Amino acid sequence: MEHANPFLTNLAVVLCVAAVTTVVFQRLRQPVVLGYLLAGLIVGPYVPVPLVADREMVRQLSEIGVVLLLFSIGLEFTLGKLVRVGGTAGLVAVVQVGVMMVLGILAGRALGWTGREALYTGAICAISSTTIIAKAFEENRIVGRLRELVLSVLVVEDLVAILLLAALTALSSGQLSAWELAATGGRLLLFLVGVVAVGMLLVPRFVRSTLKLGRPETMVVVCVGICFAFALLAQHFGYSVALGAFLAGSLVAESGEGERLEHLLQPVRDLFAAIFFVSVGMLIDPALVARHWVAVVVLTAVVIGGKLAGVTLPALLAGTGVRTAVQAGMSMAQIGEFSFIIAGLGITLGATRDFLYPVAVAVAAITTLTTPWLIRWSGRVAAWVDAKLPRPLQTFLALEGAWIEQLRAPRQRTRVRRLAGLLLLDAAMLAAVVIAAAKLFPRVVESLGPHVGLRRAQVLAAAAGALAASPFVVGILRLVGALGATLAAQALPQPGGGIDLAAAPRRAFVVALQLVVAIVLGLPLVAVMQLFLPAWVPPLVFAAVLVALAVRLWKSAEELQGHVRAGAQVLVEALANQARADGTPPDGQPAFSALFPGLGSPVPVVVPPGSPAVGKTLAGLDLRGRTGATVLAIRRGGEGLLVPTGREVLQADDVLAVAGTHESVDAARTLLAEAGKSSRDG
Repeated sequence: MEHANPFLTNLAVVLCVAAVTTVVFQRLRQPVVLGYLLAGLIVGPYVPVPLVADREMVRQLSEIGVVLLLFSIGLEFTLGKLVRVGGTAGLVAVVQVGVMMVLGILAGRALGWTGREALYTGAICAISSTTIIAKAFEENRIVGRLRELVLSVLVVEDLVAILLLAALTALSSGQLSAWELAATGGRLLLFLVGVVAVGMLLVPRFVRSTLKLGRPETMVVVCVGICFAFALLAQHFGYSVALGAFLAGSLVAESGEGERLEHLLQPVRDLFAAIFFVSVGMLIDPALVARHWVAVVVLTAVVIGGKLAGVTLPALLAGTGVRTAVQAGMSMAQIGEFSFIIAGLGITLGATRDFLYPVAVAVAAITTLTTPWLIRWSGRVAAWVDAKLPRPLQTFLALEGAWIEQLRAPRQRTRVRRLAGLLLLDAAMLAAVVIAAAKLFPRVVESLGPHVGLRRAQVLAAAAGALAASPFVVGILRLVGALGATLAAQALPQPGGGIDLAAAPRRAFVVALQLVVAIVLGLPLVAVMQLFLPAWVPPLVFAAVLVALAVRLWKSAEELQGHVRAGAQVLVEALANQARADGTPPDGQPAFSALFPGLGSPVPVVVPPGSPAVGKTLAGLDLRGRTGATVLAIRRGGEGLLVPTGREVLQADDVLAVAGTHESVDAARTLLAEAGKSSRDG
């Protein structure tokens, strides 16, 4: 009798077990990802079930799933869309990685691990899983702005992960230098620019010419061939196959047929994506999880809590709105494939002990289990957070998006670039001085100790280090203030003469920008300094700075609330004047931004008879949570309501002064008016 083909045997075992568990979980109305993980546990080597698959063979098949999944994600992102969301995504990704590096290092030190093990722990916790999130989004039908933001952040994170791998490799070999990191970043940038430039010339034209043949099977073969060609190219240059697959998808999307091609590839992609999740389940060793349960619990809490805060805060400060920010934070609360690579690198280079890899796998498995639930609950949690925020913060966050939208307009940015360059230079010099002082500290204490005593020698050495660093600290503080003021002046220009009606919004925006710069600049400094100073000192100093800025922001938000009330009075009068002049409610009339600057181009919107909004409160309608816009005033007959609360009940023919970004105002107009139109049409 002929022996069974090992490849066929393993594929049959994996798919049959996955089919059973998936059907069971769908019957129970549970996420199918959990069924795939259970299938991996069953066919894995760690449970006594006589259905064992070859882990290495399954892993190789799972890489195909990762490549196809990243390719399909790339099909959703043309280069123009990536540029549009790139600034916000870059800010969120950098802050999130910085937060997780700091928290991971602190957790590693608290668990009694070495400094290098703590550093690798921070890197393991830093990178979320594109594969897991994409699958969970698909199951929960997450679309629109949230999906764009999260997937864009994941793309930036993957680029950061490549730099992290290079830095950790150099650090483990004792050759880490700023020049080497800059060279690594330069090579990555050169690779991206080269691939995109050549790909834009060839790929879209080739795809469009192939589509003219009208053969779906030919199109599938062509797209999969392009996908794996770019994945192989990225691997050849030392980067992840996922990065190459994503770039291939983005270039194919430039043909204008991304949605159609994604539909063609979906069955193949889903098959291999299922094998990927089964391969993750095969890595789960219950015995090792039980042995290191304390570390697993601590790091799981760090990943979920840290990513929730590390994504939500910068997304809020970037003007995405409370709902999108909170949902993005809850969506990204897991780690995945890059964490395995980083943990394996630490063991290979001898920088960590063997226990770190199974701990990383266990944390990844647990957070993979929690991710679908967190995404399902994120809408309700976001609505609850938005409702519980103090009124001044609600108003500030709603208007901040409109101010940031003004910053994105094309303008001369020479001064901004110069201030940002000086700021980075001062930060680099401060890091260098602190590191040098930390290294020289024992020698200075040793030389001064016999003359002045040990305690005095330590105080003198610390004082000398602080004195050497002080010019750079002062320089950073001044530059942060100047940069915030410059950007705020561009978003909210100051009039040449007369009363400055935008003073209160500008002050609030300056503090918010200073907080953003402090977070983006401070987190990398804290992560670096933790390796040379006592572990708790840099985070405590950084936390003190953030608290001081947060207090200033709260006071500015309270001042802004008074400004908004005054502006709302002007808006109510303007709405009444327009109604008297036209004889009709001012739906669709020009915006009133010139009346009271800093209110984010408020637009009048009528609540039509028959709209589902009639009879509902603003809180029940959740207009701000669903659209990101805020209602500054309501004109009802001959009366005006200034800055209405969430308990205000809407009535037919109410005229709402709605403020926010153009996108959020359009969404609010649709929510309030389109339903009424459809009801009249019916």
